[in-house]
Amino acid sequence: MLGYISVFVAIVLGLLIVYANNFLINRRKKEFGIYMSLGMGKRQISKIILMETMLVGIISLAIGIVIGVFGSQFMSVLVAKMFEADMHEFQFVFSQNSCIKTCIYFAVMYIAVMFFNTVTISRYKLINLLNAQKKNEKVKIKNPVVSVLVFIVASCILGYAYWKVTADIHSLDTAEKILPPILMGIVGTVAVFWSLSGFILQIVQGNKKIYLKDTNMFVLRQINNKINTMVISMSVICLMLFMTISILSSSLALRNTMQKDLIEMTPVDVNLYKTANLPESITNANGKTITYTKEQMEDSKILVQETLENNGFDMSNLKDIVEISIYTDKNLTWEAFFGDKTEEVKAEFPMLQYNTEEEIIKISDYNKIAKLYGIEEYELKDNEYIVLCDFNSMENIRNKVLKNRNHILKIAGKQYNSKYNECKSGFIVMSTSHINTGIIIVPDNCSLTENMKKRSLLAANYNATTNEKKEEIENLFHSNPDEEESFIEKLCNKGIGIDGLTKITIMESSVGLATIVTFIAIYLGIIFLIASSAILALKQLTESSDNKQRYTILRKIGCDEKMINKSLFTQIGIFFMVPLVLAIIHSVFGIQFAIEILSGIAAKEDLLPSIIATVIVIGIIYGAYFIATYFGSKNIIKEE
Repeated sequence: MLGYISVFVAIVLGLLIVYANNFLINRRKKEFGIYMSLGMGKRQISKIILMETMLVGIISLAIGIVIGVFGSQFMSVLVAKMFEADMHEFQFVFSQNSCIKTCIYFAVMYIAVMFFNTVTISRYKLINLLNAQKKNEKVKIKNPVVSVLVFIVASCILGYAYWKVTADIHSLDTAEKILPPILMGIVGTVAVFWSLSGFILQIVQGNKKIYLKDTNMFVLRQINNKINTMVISMSVICLMLFMTISILSSSLALRNTMQKDLIEMTPVDVNLYKTANLPESITNANGKTITYTKEQMEDSKILVQETLENNGFDMSNLKDIVEISIYTDKNLTWEAFFGDKTEEVKAEFPMLQYNTEEEIIKISDYNKIAKLYGIEEYELKDNEYIVLCDFNSMENIRNKVLKNRNHILKIAGKQYNSKYNECKSGFIVMSTSHINTGIIIVPDNCSLTENMKKRSLLAANYNATTNEKKEEIENLFHSNPDEEESFIEKLCNKGIGIDGLTKITIMESSVGLATIVTFIAIYLGIIFLIASSAILALKQLTESSDNKQRYTILRKIGCDEKMINKSLFTQIGIFFMVPLVLAIIHSVFGIQFAIEILSGIAAKEDLLPSIIATVIVIGIIYGAYFIATYFGSKNIIKEE
């Protein structure tokens, strides 16, 4: 995954390097004109630039690799610390393959730069080079009426895209349906920037107090021209900033939620479960028939603890043992649960498997495991039931039905009323997050028979006081590929289908997944942020160089240095803020979409600290480029 992403990032950085190189070439036009007037040919100038580019490339590559080697270790440690990963086995790593790839990517980038330089130099004419500083960009004045109409249309397109990814998000259940709102967002962004320069200046000109104050006339015309000539660039920068804000905020929220959920959802050391009442044969989803032996069928009728004891497992390794039975009723499916609301739910959520049988547990069994887990216990009357569900999207669907407290379910031939008009929180199996899609809790007198039993679930803690003993017991349930088979794996090889989860394996797998996601998000987010900031900075520095004479004119008509510096600061501030403001508006809806897609994995309440962290990161990097651009431009335009 990182390999593919690195290729994508290399392309982004390659475009950035080409853009930066064009900035440097443009700044040296007069220098090249002097060379040519002294008799130097274009081929000789191309050779000079070629040698300079190679030298700069080699130095940049060498310094970059050194910084990258140590920077990657820092990033690894940072992300691992964020997830409290075990760092005892951490080692300093130098990846030879990564170094080779970096050199190849960098070589391709600079070969492209050399090619562009050669082509650019070959097109230059001496007269244009010598007069480069006197030549302005061609600016086409847009019709204000057309610009306003385009802006209104663009706003409508963006508004519809925002509505689609938030209010109508449930209809976006495939990649094909998600693509149109994304394309609308891109088109709307380009249209907004295209139209802005066509009417903003006219609007401000209408207010003479603002327009004629200080150097506002000069600043506004400069900004107007920049946006006019950078429609595509500003759109790309805006979209990259949008991706930076959305990616960083969503990934950090994911990290915060997963950290909290891991602690909450792993209250014991081990869960073991097995299927009950195996038939002689079943046909799986692939159409393959699986036949069970008589021994397997007999074993499926007994509890997990009894199976372990029958096969020589030392039960003294476990303590706080609780085992419960999970039942199903073939007449109680999700479709039966939704009842007369089924068609409405199907229209909104067509992808659900409505023939899924509901899981049913007796109240005393649930309270036993709830007490062990340290979560809320419940009480029921003889004619009541409770729905436990903590998976957000499924909880919302079920609540549509349960909002009528008299919702009746027929379970094992008897009718029961819902005790609550909403789902209650609870779970029975450990996991990385809240993924319980629904459990029906019924009174103990409910006529659930052994034939209706679907699974047996055992929950327990390790009977260990030291880490060594704990690790020894853990190896009975889960072993690494290079170790001897665990006790459970040996049972499975014998045809006894006990499966399970341990707290340690859940923690390790969750930390691994979350670390990868967060690392990639930080990696991409910072790359996009730096690329956006660098493009804006380079464009402004180019403008400052090209407009040096204009600032000289301002001095001649009476503007002091303080006023000129203020106009420059305002101009750069607006230039940096315009794409950022639209990116923030995009992000308000983009983050909501991301969190909804990650429903059950990332929680909305974890967004605020993530957004604050994102604002700090953007403030530091984006702000640093802004300040550097201001002082760089200030030095360029200062009076010699």
